[in-house]
Amino acid sequence: MWIYGLFFASKEVVNRVADEQWQQKSENLCHIAKLERESLIDLRLVDDSGPNALSERADIVDQATDTIEQMISAIAQLPIADAKGTAIVPLWLADYRIYIADRRDYTSLLRRGVNQPFAESQVDQLPLSEKLATFAADNHLDSCKPPIDLSV
Repeated sequence: MWIYGLFFASKEVVNRVADEQWQQKSENLCHIAKLERESLIDLRLVDDSGPNALSERADIVDQATDTIEQMISAIAQLPIADAKGTAIVPLWLADYRIYIADRRDYTSLLRRGVNQPFAESQVDQLPLSEKLATFAADNHLDSCKPPIDLSV
């Protein structure tokens, strides 16, 4: 089995978009969004933040999610010069929109006073963010990986 895997199995990356211009433009958009999210970092402990802490946290998460949403909308407008990319990029963007909705659901909980860990959608028993990150890694889109701002 190892011999097959090393010498005969296809080395093609399943998620690979061949259009390098699309990759570069997408990475640039994601990098800008990442910098915007980094400017929102709030390292206060919820216990030290006063009675409005969860609401304030929800506001920050929503602002960070806005940057992701704008990033995805901008990437959706980019032309893709290869057929495979044209087929798989919309799937990645659709998954990202589910991830965005999960983040919005989380802020809704925070505003209702529910302070529990972020729970994102699952795909094949894995967090959706792992699927999104794999696509980003396969296409050299390091800044397009989902943020870890809600990780426990």
